[in-house]
Amino acid sequence: MDGGVTPTSAVDGAVMELFDDAGVDWWDINGDARWLHRYNPVRVGYIRDAACRQFNRDPARPDCLAGLRLLDIGCGAGVLCEPLARLGATVVGVDPGRNIIGKARAHARQGGLAIDYRCTIAETLAEAGESFDVVLASEVVEHVPDAAAFIHRCAPLVKPGGLFVLSTLNRTVKSYLFAIVAAEYVLRLLPRGAHQWKRFVTPAEMAAALQHSGLAVNDVSGVTFNVLARAMQLARNTDVNYILTAARPV
Repeated sequence: MDGGVTPTSAVDGAVMELFDDAGVDWWDINGDARWLHRYNPVRVGYIRDAACRQFNRDPARPDCLAGLRLLDIGCGAGVLCEPLARLGATVVGVDPGRNIIGKARAHARQGGLAIDYRCTIAETLAEAGESFDVVLASEVVEHVPDAAAFIHRCAPLVKPGGLFVLSTLNRTVKSYLFAIVAAEYVLRLLPRGAHQWKRFVTPAEMAAALQHSGLAVNDVSGVTFNVLARAMQLARNTDVNYILTAARPV
C-alpha cells in the first residue's frame, strides 16, 4: 500500500497496525518506505499520461491536471498525493489510519500544498454521493480480503467519462518470491505479514471485477525493476507488479 491502510471496513486489524505505525517515517527516501519512493516516479508519470489522454491535456504542461478532481484511496502519508497536487489536480486523500493521516497533513502544510486529507474510508465518500474525475487505488487491493467487492464499492466514485487507476500485485509464483520472500524476509523492504499471497489478484480477475462494476479496462502495464539503472520502470511483463486504467463510459 501507499504507506497507508486498506480503505475498507473488512481489513485485518493487524495489517492496519503495520501501516499506521507512528514510528515509521514514510517520507524518508532511504528508510522503510524507500521502495515506495522508487516506485513513485513510475506511477505518477503513468497517472499523469493516462489522465491527459482521457481529458485531452498536454502532459508537458506543469499544470496539466488543473481542474481535475482526484481521489487517492489508501493515501497513506501522501507520497502519491503531493506530486499530483503539484501538477494542478484538486486532490482528496482518504485513509482510516489516524497516525498516517496526521503525518500526511503535516507534510502537506510544510510544502504549502492544499490537499484534502480525510481519516475515513472510500465507502463513506460513495455513500455521500461524491464523485471524481480520477480515482486511484495504488498498492491497496492486495490487502483487501474481497477485491471484487472492494472494486464494486469504489467504482461509483468515478464520474462518467472518468478514470480508475489501480496498481497492485499479480498472483504468480514469481510475485510470491519477490513481494513476500524477498521484500519482507530477505531485504526487509516491508514489515513481515504485510502481504498474503492468496489476496493477490491477476489482471484478468481485476478486469472482470471492473467490468462488472461498469468500468472498462483500456490499458494494463507491468512494472519491473531495471537492475542496471537501479530504478523501477513500465514494462510488458506483469508477473509481479502491474498498473492499469479503466474508464467509465460517458
